[in-house]
Amino acid sequence: MTFPQEGLTDTSDMVNVHKVFRSSLASGPDFVASAAGSDERRALIANYYLNLIEFLEVHHEGEEVLVFPLLSERAVDHRSVVEESARQHAEVVTLMANVKETMSDWQSAGDATAEAAVASLRDLDEVLVPHLNQEESTIVPLASRYLSPQEWGQLPGHAMGHFGGDKIWLIMGLIRENFTQAQRAMMLERMPPPARQMWESMGEAAFTELIAQVRQAG
Repeated sequence: MTFPQEGLTDTSDMVNVHKVFRSSLASGPDFVASAAGSDERRALIANYYLNLIEFLEVHHEGEEVLVFPLLSERAVDHRSVVEESARQHAEVVTLMANVKETMSDWQSAGDATAEAAVASLRDLDEVLVPHLNQEESTIVPLASRYLSPQEWGQLPGHAMGHFGGDKIWLIMGLIRENFTQAQRAMMLERMPPPARQMWESMGEAAFTELIAQVRQAG
């Protein structure tokens, strides 16, 4: 049985979420280089990427729990595509762990480990971006056909509920930058009241201040 009965579920938000990973990883070498000689900036950039990887982990987990099983059950003729995406998720686990390790080392050890931090970001970028491209061309269209809006809408809540970083408002802000105004409004509507209150009372302002610092020239 396909969902929804009429029309397609709007899954366009996934592409905008993927933009966060693409742009952040592409900026990695410049961001790391901008922190040379500055303990304060190095801590800022390292924390930025540690939060990004925490988000990537829960993003993948959400797909594995909420999307892939339903597609395997309903889009039987496309099961091999779903299995391939799941396999690609497994491939990046070690790369994500390596980014977390090298970022922590860089933060504590200083400039001597900057090259390893950049290399870990590049290694992840080289594997992750083709995976994101593949998902956008196969998984996302399948989800629009076979998942209901309510089923697809569980992804943001799962990510927020399982996020292990210390700045959920940073991730929310990065995503909202890529959203249309309508998508931003829908995002707020779907948030639990405490999360919405957090964003409106301090999260948005904190994000604006922090992201300006992250993106400033070193």
